[in-house]
Amino acid sequence: MSVPIACLGAGRMGRGIAIVFAYAGHPVSLIDFKPREAEAFDALAKDARTEITDTLQMMSRFGMFDADLVSSIAARVSIVVEAEAGAALATAAVVFEGFPEVPELKREALARAEALMGPEAILASTTSTILVDDLSGALARPAQFLNAHWLNPAFLVPLVELSPGASTDPAVTARLSALLEGIGKVPVTCAASPGYMIPRIQQVAMNEAARMVEEGVASAEDLEKAIRYGFSFRFSVLGLLEFIDWGGGDILYYASEYLSKALENDRYAAPDVIRANMEQGRIGLKTRQGFLNYEGMDVAAYREDRLRALAGRLAAEGLMIPPVA
Repeated sequence: MSVPIACLGAGRMGRGIAIVFAYAGHPVSLIDFKPREAEAFDALAKDARTEITDTLQMMSRFGMFDADLVSSIAARVSIVVEAEAGAALATAAVVFEGFPEVPELKREALARAEALMGPEAILASTTSTILVDDLSGALARPAQFLNAHWLNPAFLVPLVELSPGASTDPAVTARLSALLEGIGKVPVTCAASPGYMIPRIQQVAMNEAARMVEEGVASAEDLEKAIRYGFSFRFSVLGLLEFIDWGGGDILYYASEYLSKALENDRYAAPDVIRANMEQGRIGLKTRQGFLNYEGMDVAAYREDRLRALAGRLAAEGLMIPPVA
């Protein structure tokens, strides 16, 4: 069943979210939530419609759907001028705020939107950096508010990080999670913590890659090859914690000890949870307990399934060469 969706802000994030929901059959109001002259709004609306249509056409070229459906999917998105925002917000089941990462701007937009929304509607920020409770103080109904961090490009990346605040009603988180699952997304819930999950991991990896170029460890070109054909290759199939369990938490611990001493930097040291897991015998597949639980699992079949997926990635990269007879 389709429900009306609203996106505050007609920029890149709002457009991406609008495409996702329109693709799944939901009507979407893409709201330009700031006053503009008519000419400026017309230009913005034209640009938004063009980008949405162009993106849908590109998706059809990827084989995601028949190109004949582009116009009908795009028609589900309405570009709404600020003066008419009230009507769109009053009927929306979920409102996603996509303003710039400036707390004051977000608080003002969220408070204005909440005043125009229905009492049961869900209000979600899409911030990648600001904590939920640093924004919820501006709201009269914080129980209906949480963060939903989408990863760009939103129309392709499945993950959405949900982060409820101290006052968020758990039923609201469950409702939004169910809605996202219904449109093919993979929602995960995390505590309100700076950087949430993926941005926090990304920051470490990206900065470390830049640091290695800076230190002359490798050229940018060779480092990119190493990431694409090694790091990203494995982790396109295996999760980070899953990979710890594959190799063994004890291996990670001792490797981390060596690296932190060799590079004279504690940022490479293993966290306390790795040592605690070792002491409890939770080192991974070898003991059938690690970060994940492998009790009762056919480990050989599980390994083969993951390796089959890696073989598929090898083929996708054009690197699966035939054997020499």
